[in-house]
Amino acid sequence: MADMTRYERIMTTSRKKRADRLPFFHFWRHSQVGWAERECRNRGMGMCWVRPPYIQKIHGGVEMTEKQLVTSGVNVLRRTYTTPVGSIWLDEKRGRGTEQWHALRSWDDISPWQTQRLIKEPEDYKVLKYLVENTEYIADYYPIEQAMDWLGDDGVVIDALPHSPMQMLMIDWIGSEGGRFFIHHAKYPDLVEELYEAISKSREAMYDIAAKSPAPVSMCGDNIDGVLVNPRLFEKYFMPEYEKEAKVLHEHGKLMFVHMDGRINNIKHLVAKTPIDIIEALHSPPMGDLPIGEALSLWKDKVIWTGYPGSVYTLGPEAVKKHALNLLRDVIPGDRLVVEVSTENIVSNENMRMLTSVLENATLPLTMDNIDEIERSLG
Repeated sequence: MADMTRYERIMTTSRKKRADRLPFFHFWRHSQVGWAERECRNRGMGMCWVRPPYIQKIHGGVEMTEKQLVTSGVNVLRRTYTTPVGSIWLDEKRGRGTEQWHALRSWDDISPWQTQRLIKEPEDYKVLKYLVENTEYIADYYPIEQAMDWLGDDGVVIDALPHSPMQMLMIDWIGSEGGRFFIHHAKYPDLVEELYEAISKSREAMYDIAAKSPAPVSMCGDNIDGVLVNPRLFEKYFMPEYEKEAKVLHEHGKLMFVHMDGRINNIKHLVAKTPIDIIEALHSPPMGDLPIGEALSLWKDKVIWTGYPGSVYTLGPEAVKKHALNLLRDVIPGDRLVVEVSTENIVSNENMRMLTSVLENATLPLTMDNIDEIERSLG
């Protein structure tokens, strides 16, 4: 029997069937292009492209302007929205190299990064609510179709949706630094609730567009961490939205994943009750607080795309090898698992090659003997 393609491995596993080998891939937006990347792909590493299925237009007499500033010695882009009910603005940090490399990254890190949020005072809520209610989402599948044509069977293309409504407030529009979101949620609960409801309503068209896109998987771009999103918040604001999104996606045969790269041990039983197909970016300890084997045992109807811990990469190739082998032992027989080389960070050539040396030989089903043999082969 011929080996599966990288696409077949990822999607077979994501549909809860057994592939020939444990799938692993790198995200295009972090990956280097060169000899090591080519070598690792030739040895089985796939690639994942994330592309939006829509464009958006803002109506209602809204004017958006941008200008470059230097604040506190940092290059920022200030974006201002002027509406009939008032104006709001944000600042985005622009690290060196931003817009000179792919996916808006700087040379060294993810960029841009907001240093000032759209919501600063109570009066900003009505302006942002006006923006939300006057935003139209329009299907545009060309970026996905282009990526699928370019990538072929070398990996998977997924369509990208933004943070869910409450995380738009937590992360993007109010911000959680210094407890800002929680202060606003306590002081202005009606304003927060009204904006949350407006965002949720506006997303209905977006979910329908994503459901009909040619990509096989749709991403809800949350950043779930059980400290930021405690069980009460998760149950009240996140689970209902996931239900609404999943219903539309599943009607069209799409798989849904949610980015959960934080500490989620305290919400693991709630996660089990969601209709999410793929828990994406779940990190094993030492970065996460839920072992992957335990998560697979608890979430028997879900697939995990696990993010390889960046903290292990900092320790070098030998640590990468040891952690990867221990991960394999933890997840025997290896079903319902895909390994992501990185979910956020650039990975050195040496670390990527070492991880590939372990995973390229991870035939399924995994056994202790198979894993011991991989370890012996690496010396």
